[in-house]
Amino acid sequence: MASAAAPTAAVPTVVPPLEQLRRLAVELRLLLPGLRVGEAQETTKEFNPETFWRKLNEAAVNVAREATTLTEVFSRVPLPSPQETKRFCEQVHAAIKAITAVYYSLPKDRGITLRKLVRNATLDIVGGMAQLVDVLFITPGQSPDSSDLISYNSVWTACQQVPRIPKDNKAAALSMLTKSVDLVKDAHEEMEQAMEECDPYCGLLNDTEDNSDSHSDEEDDRLGFPNNRDLYWSEEDQELIIPCLALVRASKACLKKIRISVAENGKKDQVAQLDDIVDISDEISPSVDDLALSIYPPMCHLTVRINSAKLVSVLKKALEITKASHVTPQPEDSWIPLLINAVDQCMNRIKELTQSELELENEAIPHCLGIFSSSCSQSQPVDIVIYPCFLLPPPGR
Repeated sequence: MASAAAPTAAVPTVVPPLEQLRRLAVELRLLLPGLRVGEAQETTKEFNPETFWRKLNEAAVNVAREATTLTEVFSRVPLPSPQETKRFCEQVHAAIKAITAVYYSLPKDRGITLRKLVRNATLDIVGGMAQLVDVLFITPGQSPDSSDLISYNSVWTACQQVPRIPKDNKAAALSMLTKSVDLVKDAHEEMEQAMEECDPYCGLLNDTEDNSDSHSDEEDDRLGFPNNRDLYWSEEDQELIIPCLALVRASKACLKKIRISVAENGKKDQVAQLDDIVDISDEISPSVDDLALSIYPPMCHLTVRINSAKLVSVLKKALEITKASHVTPQPEDSWIPLLINAVDQCMNRIKELTQSELELENEAIPHCLGIFSSSCSQSQPVDIVIYPCFLLPPPGR
């Protein structure tokens, strides 16, 4: 009697420890895109702020603990066995999934600004853990070196920041406005320092200056070395910088007054209006940076004019949104019209100082079009589209 052959038991595939680390890093990085655009999870349960913050803090502590454990076991030899590595990786993955789940449980009606702060903290933790796993995969079984410690510290620091996150949308708005004030303050100080020294590239081009005796201006131009007009401000440039500095100073004053209004009159339940104020205020610092960069030589006065107009538009919109919100209980409050008037005065002066270049630019466009049209064959019509990016209205219009 022939006996049936016993079925062969499937042998589980053993994944080497380092390959498990590599896969874990990939899985963690795949979570980042979803976090950046992730929507709040819909639930019928009533949101409990105390429970949310308790769970978020506990999840951050757990992630920090798993980061410590993973760093310790993969910074010495022998490396953990495949089975042990699997357990460590599963624990890390579970800790990361837990903190992302807590973030997703924060509803939108608590405030977009607050959700952004929680999201950014969660992104820092997940991204930091992925970086740490990458480093341990690349340099396994070694005593923690600078890269290991930096990666570990980034995770630990991100986890330590979680308890410091503002607990409501008003506090979150004040945090973001304070950050914007500090950024504009730094930009203003850098501009003032450059003006006081009258040398925007002080200390950066000493080597070029030391060799200036051995090169003529023609040789410098041919070789690409900057000349004086590229390194220093003309008298016209310096005159134009004065109203630009005043405009940046007005930007700082606007942000400070907006922050004070939110602190004194902002209501926690008016989340949408607070979010609108923060959103437009966030545009002020980048606009200031654009203006600040455009004043460095060689300065293009038309670019300065365009960047100034962009900043003025953002400032006026921020002031109008603030005026229409609950943080300004008396819309006729004098500080808003005063700041709008100060901004307008700065812009009018910038227009006056750049008007001659604007007129030259306007005269050049028809001339260029005439040359272009005369060179085109009438048997081959060409569609011409003009983008008058420099055609801003003259002063007073």
